[in-house]
Amino acid sequence: MKRRILFVHNPLSGGHRLIPVLPIIEKFTNRDLYDFSIVSTGYKGHATGLARECAAKGYDAVIAVGGDGTVNEVGCGVMGTGTALGIIPCGSGNGLARHLGIPTDPYKAVKWLDKSIFTDIDCGLIEGHPFFCTCGVGFDAKVSESFSNAGTRGPLTYMESILKEIATYKNSSYKLSFDNSSETFECFIVTCANADQWGNNAFIAPTASLQDGLLDVVVIHPFTVIDAPLIALQLFNRQIDRNPNVTISKCHRLSISRESDGPAHFDGEPVHLGKDINIELIPKGIKVLIPDKRRGI
Repeated sequence: MKRRILFVHNPLSGGHRLIPVLPIIEKFTNRDLYDFSIVSTGYKGHATGLARECAAKGYDAVIAVGGDGTVNEVGCGVMGTGTALGIIPCGSGNGLARHLGIPTDPYKAVKWLDKSIFTDIDCGLIEGHPFFCTCGVGFDAKVSESFSNAGTRGPLTYMESILKEIATYKNSSYKLSFDNSSETFECFIVTCANADQWGNNAFIAPTASLQDGLLDVVVIHPFTVIDAPLIALQLFNRQIDRNPNVTISKCHRLSISRESDGPAHFDGEPVHLGKDINIELIPKGIKVLIPDKRRGI
């Protein structure tokens, strides 16, 4: 029996400007296995509405064709249902897709669907909004805000946003209340990780698992210019947990209290939140499609 799926395509995602992904989907999706259609989104939140409609109709999967923002929207529409989230990664970071072992080459990503399997993974909520990869406050939230307002996408624009913000960024004090304890830190970044990376193989939480029922709370404490190259190197070498300026804790729930409201992010999407922020994990909260060679995600 064929699987019924919908590809939800975001025409504004970074990779689409260079790679003609829709013809690849049309030509190489296995029609013996899948009864499929493709819809392109036209506005923010469109993908969530489409995914909810498919879940209500009992579709096997909705495939997000885009970046982490598109993945988040589709995930919001199918979480808690029997319909799975699939991904053809075409964005700037592709954090969840990379953790799941999904190829970032569109042709290979379409072909892996032939041998994909269903599994359940954890997901998170930040002030009630779902996230599947990471969320947080601090410098990365400020960069997400800047990147969103830049007008263009892609790794170069993201790097420009980092350089722009780091020149004037000031560390902040946060009270972090874990399951059974509280601590106050001066922080550069506080990231709550469900997956192991932000994207682009920047491993902010090297030991994070999508199926352990726990959040990895990563605190990067204030550091000097001399410390920065080592932090960057360890971030991409999966060794940031070894850095003396970094602490990582695991918990089910986290409350963040800060001095004033300001930027935060979920899956790289900026949002303005208040002084007090509540974050929690939902074990096995969403069904996803993954390559069948992957285990222990």
